[in-house]
Amino acid sequence: MNNRKFRIWNIARMKRKVMEGLSMGRTLIILMLGSLIFFILLGLGGMAEQRMNSSPVSSMKGLAASLSSHFFIDMIGMEMPHMTASKESSSFSGEKMSTFVFELLTSVNPKDPKSLLAGELPGMKANQPVQLSHGSGNEDGEAPADYRPDPAEEQAEGEPDETGEDPTQGEQGDSGNEGKGEDAPDQGAKNEPGSKNEPGSTSKDGKTTNGKKSVLIYHSHPQEAYNPLLSHPSDNPGAVSPTKNVMLVGSFLSKRLEANGIGTLHDKSDYQSTVEGYNYNYSYKYSRQMAMEAMSQNDGINYLIDIHRDSQRYNKTTATVNGVNYAKVYFIIGHANENWRQNEAFASKINAKLEKSYPGVSRGVWGKSADQGNGEYNQSLSPNSILIEIGGIDNTKEELQRTAEALADIIAEVYWQEQEAEKASVKKDSDPAKKQSASAAAKDGSKKGAEDKASKAG
Repeated sequence: MNNRKFRIWNIARMKRKVMEGLSMGRTLIILMLGSLIFFILLGLGGMAEQRMNSSPVSSMKGLAASLSSHFFIDMIGMEMPHMTASKESSSFSGEKMSTFVFELLTSVNPKDPKSLLAGELPGMKANQPVQLSHGSGNEDGEAPADYRPDPAEEQAEGEPDETGEDPTQGEQGDSGNEGKGEDAPDQGAKNEPGSKNEPGSTSKDGKTTNGKKSVLIYHSHPQEAYNPLLSHPSDNPGAVSPTKNVMLVGSFLSKRLEANGIGTLHDKSDYQSTVEGYNYNYSYKYSRQMAMEAMSQNDGINYLIDIHRDSQRYNKTTATVNGVNYAKVYFIIGHANENWRQNEAFASKINAKLEKSYPGVSRGVWGKSADQGNGEYNQSLSPNSILIEIGGIDNTKEELQRTAEALADIIAEVYWQEQEAEKASVKKDSDPAKKQSASAAAKDGSKKGAEDKASKAG
């Protein structure tokens, strides 16, 4: 009986079946792992190809520009201990390295909770720019945050503007445009320094455009506002009043450019209030038409500056230089413009000078492609057309004014340098003595050529 039971429970046969099962399971596991690795590599290859084809910064120039000087100092400091004297945490610290690896693998930034939803909610990844030039006010390389403002706080009747005048008087932007529709935005230029009715200003060193308008300042999103200027702060403030939104910053910039001798036209069109059938998605369409009209009426305008504000909080949008607070700035370049490198060169000149004079104020030059928002930003109108985001939702009037005036001084410096270079180039091309010398050289060359031919024929 015991023998029979032992035969029923044949240990050898059971062992053989278990081994066969394990062998089959091992084969399945190997196949699963192989498939997983294959699809991971396939996905990574697709991502790499997409980035190589669509990214505006596939060159080493763009890669190096996106890395801060602090990063390179930390690299050197790994071999030279005395280079790591900075109080800031190392670029290779455990926290930063783990954040970098986590974001690389998951596309989720642990310091930015909204990035967790960005891959699933349509539109949340629509405005992810790429850093082109570094700004010391943005060591973490954080991109601009651009959101549509909340419903605007209405302007009180008779509320004075920043010049102390009644804003309902002399405002072209509120006259003669009612009911024209979205294809006819008004020009909206107020009679402030830089309008057509004032003679040109002269800078301290005597430079002037003699009343000729050379710069256009405008606002594609004019209702972007600042909490300290509002009676009811919000997470994304909006306001109609030009004393509470980006128009105020444009006025500071315009007046300072005029003080530097540069004729400036400041457009204060509020498309949302004046354009029938207004659509926020067509903001750059409205401002483009306005800019084209302004350029047709002022043939000297070749510098276009679209002023916006960022949507980030105070600690990220404020810099302290020599004990004084400034609003930080972003420079935005649209890569849907086929000549975007010319606009980038202009922005980089301003960025470099700003870095030198006011370190920490610039958050860098950033580029956006066509599938990351508008992607053009009216920058095809001129190689000197740029978009600047000045400050964030919590910056004060004083901080905004300091930054606007600092920017104006630097833009004026770049402008006059370019004008002098252009004059020197024209003078060189039109110099009679050089023309005569070139003509004589050409004649000598022709004569010598004829003599050579004659000698060969002989």
